[in-house]
Amino acid sequence: MIDWETVSRAEDADGLKEAKIWLFQENIRLENARRELETSQEKFLKERIRMRREMEELNLRMVQERKRLREENLFFEKKMAILQDGFRKLDEDRRSFERQRKLFEERAAGRGREETGGLAIEESVRLLFRGANNPLALRKRYRDLVKIFHPDNLFGDEELSQVINREYLRRKSREE
Repeated sequence: MIDWETVSRAEDADGLKEAKIWLFQENIRLENARRELETSQEKFLKERIRMRREMEELNLRMVQERKRLREENLFFEKKMAILQDGFRKLDEDRRSFERQRKLFEERAAGRGREETGGLAIEESVRLLFRGANNPLALRKRYRDLVKIFHPDNLFGDEELSQVINREYLRRKSREE
């Protein structure tokens, strides 16, 4: 390093020449440092731009991913609602089936009692025809009962259907 006081006091040509050389070298060094600084600044700016682009891309991906997750959640909730509704319907069907099974068992038990000596079915059928006093009402009541208790129906009963037919014929012949 050159002391400026020494350079300013130098009056001989060698001292001035040495000061000029030092100034030239210092100028080159400063110019190189300035270029390095500008290069570094450009690199930093490019890096900053690249980082901004990456951040924008990541933000865009994150927004898209959130949207996809929201849609998946909605889809999942819809599927869950469908499954819950299905299970609810299955439970209702199971309960309905249990009621029908109990009804069937009760009818089967009633038939067993009837076979053992009771005329409960015939008495029940007489009650079903009660109030059918004219031929038109008798025919309508008969058709309704046959629709309900026909053996081809879900809860139809062949024996009950035969008793209904016998009672209809009995009442019809009585009216003629």
